[in-house]
Amino acid sequence: MGARYPVRRVSSAFLGLLTAAALVSVSPAAADTVETMGGTGPYDAEYVTTWSLRDHTVYRPVDLPENERLPVVAWGNGACRADGTWFENFLTEIASHGFLVIANGRPGGSGSTDAEMLTESVDWAIEENDRWFSEYRGHIDTDSIAVMGQSCGGLETYEVADDPRIDTTVLWNSGLLTDRDNDLLDDLHAPIAYFTGGPDDIAYENALDDWERLPRGLPAFMGHLDVGHFGTFGEPDGGEYGRVGVAWLEWRLKGDQQARQEFVGPDCGLCSTEWDVRQKNLT
Repeated sequence: MGARYPVRRVSSAFLGLLTAAALVSVSPAAADTVETMGGTGPYDAEYVTTWSLRDHTVYRPVDLPENERLPVVAWGNGACRADGTWFENFLTEIASHGFLVIANGRPGGSGSTDAEMLTESVDWAIEENDRWFSEYRGHIDTDSIAVMGQSCGGLETYEVADDPRIDTTVLWNSGLLTDRDNDLLDDLHAPIAYFTGGPDDIAYENALDDWERLPRGLPAFMGHLDVGHFGTFGEPDGGEYGRVGVAWLEWRLKGDQQARQEFVGPDCGLCSTEWDVRQKNLT
């Protein structure tokens, strides 16, 4: 895979950025149930809040489909920020393609999140699928679960990635800050994807170092796009990150073979684009 990369050489700067990012000003959203129409998928998507998962924001098709169960995607925000609408464009896009996306934090929320909140999202989805009189009963594919996050949210993702219920782990602009946490890599069991903002992304070196330390035989994909640490999340429908993120989830959670072609082999769909691509154990 080429030369080794400097170990965690941007760790302190990366940690500083995680902290500073939490101070970025955003427009607050209402805390009550909110609808936001959007996405390029076959379903109109919205986000809602629910009393049974008070500290989260749920992105979903407005009308739950009768002929398709929704895989679960638990999301951790950058800066570990408890604002469930900070990545609204990106998460709405995913939901519009037939996924139930549960973000840490309420709409427009403040404060900090933790990794346990991702597990709470998964637990809630499984319980709602079985609960009598739940509108989600029978609509959720509880055998298809992803956990993913951006920057600090990616670190939260690592902390829960050993959960046997998880079918894929996705890191956006993220990587471990210290070698003291390398045991988290040893516990990875599900196919993993890394998406970074290229060399100008402060998490770039960290992600590369993690890549070299992945367990032998673990299916893995890495893509770098020169868009910096904050990526294209704020663009309409999440921009290129939205397109590629949907494709990964369509493949790993729904078995879509056309989406698979974006990531697998020397002639993969992303291989001939502006993405810089690496692959391990993908079939």
